[in-house]
Amino acid sequence: MNAFAKTMTGPVIRLHPDDNVVVARIPVAAGTEIPGEGITSRDEVKAGYKIASRAIARGEPVQKYSTTIGFAAEDIPAGAMVHSHNIEFREFDRDYAYARDYKPVELLPEAERATFQGIVRPDGRVATRNYIGIISTVNCSATVVHGVADYFTPERLADYPNVDGVVALAHQLGCGMELSGEPMALLRRTMAGYIRHPNLSAAVVIGLGCERNQIAGLMMEQGLEVSDNLKTFTMQETGGTRKSIEAGIEAVKAMLLEANKVTRQTVSASHLAVGLQCGGSDGFSSITANPALGAAMDILVRHGGTAILSETPEIYGVEHTLTRRAVSREVGEKLIERIRWWKDDYNKGRDTQINGVVSPGNQMGGLANIFEKSLGSSMKGGTGPLMEVYKYAEPVTTKGFVFMDTPGYDPVSATGQVAGGANLIAFTTGRGSMFGAKPVPSIKLATNTPMFTRLEEDMDINCGLIMDGEVSMQEMGERIFRLLLDTASGKKSKSEELGVGRYEFVPWQIGVMA
Repeated sequence: MNAFAKTMTGPVIRLHPDDNVVVARIPVAAGTEIPGEGITSRDEVKAGYKIASRAIARGEPVQKYSTTIGFAAEDIPAGAMVHSHNIEFREFDRDYAYARDYKPVELLPEAERATFQGIVRPDGRVATRNYIGIISTVNCSATVVHGVADYFTPERLADYPNVDGVVALAHQLGCGMELSGEPMALLRRTMAGYIRHPNLSAAVVIGLGCERNQIAGLMMEQGLEVSDNLKTFTMQETGGTRKSIEAGIEAVKAMLLEANKVTRQTVSASHLAVGLQCGGSDGFSSITANPALGAAMDILVRHGGTAILSETPEIYGVEHTLTRRAVSREVGEKLIERIRWWKDDYNKGRDTQINGVVSPGNQMGGLANIFEKSLGSSMKGGTGPLMEVYKYAEPVTTKGFVFMDTPGYDPVSATGQVAGGANLIAFTTGRGSMFGAKPVPSIKLATNTPMFTRLEEDMDINCGLIMDGEVSMQEMGERIFRLLLDTASGKKSKSEELGVGRYEFVPWQIGVMA
């Protein structure tokens, strides 16, 4: 699906010989003759939107990358714009063909693998940043958590140059929820994933005292113990808001000296685990940034690293392209079990994108429905074998290309990936999403040059150069891989320069609120 059929010239892009649509590379006026296609545009078509390359009969599958993205809702003449107004979303059978196309990755020898400058923790895990985290058990302690973190300005941290910052990790959960079961277990493994994350040298956990998510329960369930680099207290026992902020500040001050002792050293790229995200997608996402990121992940996986694809609703419709590459039937079935949970239990009868309609921004960017969005979204993981499927925020221990079940909402999805161990986030966008995910650096990949130029302060790399004909897909993949190595070595991403990422810790709320 990542194969690139033609160079980026002319007004449209043909992605596969079998397709019955082409994609407008630039705005196409009505009456424009389309070279090489033998058609004339009947409509004014925006860049990123589709044009019928031949007549498509009502009910016939609409094919993009030789993959069904919907069905013609009416007879569509050649040259007409093809979008949500004339594409029908409906279910269709897909052959999962579990593990049929599995091919093992040819890993590079250790001596030939790329390296970066990482921070090696005592347990051997490798960090890309060095933060102290202040974590709330419940929304009721969110103000205190932020009060502690806000105290440690760059000026107050000047004597600790090896500490990247003190980050508040507050959320809206922790009480008014089920006392046991998966909702509470999910919240606690998310919190524990951050507490244990190699990018945190130390953590302070602050509770209110009467919440359902008690500190004692969190610590016992997750096997955590108070130590020099993990402190806990509750506001009700400490004396209230002001005294709790003061106590938190003192706890962090006692941790800074040790946290500052870290040094970076040369380590293998096999220590990188990249969480893959896309937001504000457009018609070019599947043509430039997503397959280019996939090419970078193919490189990373050959170097022994880990690529974590997520956003379960945004692989729906193309999940069969992943099950066919699964290492085993068992792994493939894990993915389908998650898809069925989303469709039959979690989203049934609800107006969500897995049931057809994507966001207004996606539609304005040229994406007709979730099948078309999923077509591009799935490309971020590359072309290698699917090695494992994880539930939200579970520790990712398998190397290679893996999948984690998360929502499509980027802050929630990335929170699960970071809790699972991702030490980098790579985020593609066509419309221009602004995102960060402290304590992990995020790089943003633009799908098109006009958006990159307009939002260059927020974008790290312009994958629109592929469409402009300046670089090949593989060259862009190499650029992204090198940028990931540089960022892991300490180079600040655009979001870090802007301070984005202070409020994007958003654990998945799956349970009942009462």
